[in-house]
Amino acid sequence: MSVDPAAVALGAVACSAAGLLVPVLVAHLPEPAPDPESDTAHSKPSYAEVAAAPLLPAVSVVLGLVAGGLVGASVGLAWPLLFLLPLVPVGIALAVVDLRTRLLPTVVVWPTLGATATLAAISGVLEDDVDAVVRAGLGGAAVFAVFFALWWVHPAGMGYGDVRLSAVLGVALGYLGWAELLVGVYSAFLVFSVPGLVVALLRRDRGVLQAAYPFGPFLLAGALAGVVLGPLGSGLVSG
Repeated sequence: MSVDPAAVALGAVACSAAGLLVPVLVAHLPEPAPDPESDTAHSKPSYAEVAAAPLLPAVSVVLGLVAGGLVGASVGLAWPLLFLLPLVPVGIALAVVDLRTRLLPTVVVWPTLGATATLAAISGVLEDDVDAVVRAGLGGAAVFAVFFALWWVHPAGMGYGDVRLSAVLGVALGYLGWAELLVGVYSAFLVFSVPGLVVALLRRDRGVLQAAYPFGPFLLAGALAGVVLGPLGSGLVSG
């Protein structure tokens, strides 16, 4: 697969520049209501504290540069960049917030879902690709249903914020193709589980596997893997 340098440059420049806005977005998030039943509520930093982290602007720019460049390299100068590139800085903000607070703010996730679905529909019209729009809708619904079932069966193992976020990523990956969707979802669980298994084996401590970790960053990393690696498996899916 040939790589379009212009698409790489567009993705890298646009997303690294947008990375500078990540602290601004985090700082303007409304603080959640205190949860008296949460044992860790008192130890969670506020969104203002998360936004004020000295390295956050630099980290956001670097992550935007790398992720945006990878998206541009994988998709090329095509209309799907219309909804994929904005997801990069928003995804970085959500990952940072989830890592620090174990929350995925609804005030960000639902509007992102609406914007992604709308821009995906516009992209489909501009590409004259109705199948991609239908696939995006089916992908978002299917992934949401799977994650909702996992949350319903074992709510302690997955937050409902992850369920909401899965719908956003299902729409984006579904538009690109079934291979991208499958690779993205599978990669999220793979990247999430393998490090824990390795640490548990090295420490010979099964208790490591019972610890709770935020899943949002892994879900977002898996989605990026779906965009980048999904085309490699498209032949297997179509065959």
